[in-house]
Amino acid sequence: MSKHKYISLLRGINVGGRRKILMKDLKELYQKEEVEELQTYIQSGNVLFQSKAIVEADFSQVIKARIQEQYGFDVPVITVDLQTLKNVVKLNPYFAENVSIDSLHLTVLSIIPEKDKLEQIVSPVNGDEFFIHDRFVFIHCQGKYSQSKLSNQFFEKKLGVEATTRNWKTVEKLIALHEN
Repeated sequence: MSKHKYISLLRGINVGGRRKILMKDLKELYQKEEVEELQTYIQSGNVLFQSKAIVEADFSQVIKARIQEQYGFDVPVITVDLQTLKNVVKLNPYFAENVSIDSLHLTVLSIIPEKDKLEQIVSPVNGDEFFIHDRFVFIHCQGKYSQSKLSNQFFEKKLGVEATTRNWKTVEKLIALHEN
């Protein structure tokens, strides 16, 4: 059976000394699921691995439950197929020569939001823009992302799904690491 490449994005671990998980311990959680070619990237919860075909949402819930059980805190975990991510990044409507890569971010949603919620969401008036494609949100910030109203909480509240965001450089790095 052929192996697929996946990336799990965990939100809010090892930030400001809270919700600490050592990367070696995180790897051990994943190894219980019989994944291969396991690696982490930076301490903020990016896990790359290969596995037989999985249901991404189900796999994410298993890892989330293991973290809750072992550490006692809730961590959103969103897993995405590498090929899907590679295809999606090509669709970024804000990627242009005159746009700084530092202003670009990708929010990954746990599932595709309901159509009625998608139709009701509008961008806050602060110059930042977003475009939603399936379970991915392309974000273009005028300033720093940390000052943007287009936070994970904004999308979770409006769309009723879990979300986690990575800057564009991290997205590109995750793809490059997984291709080697």
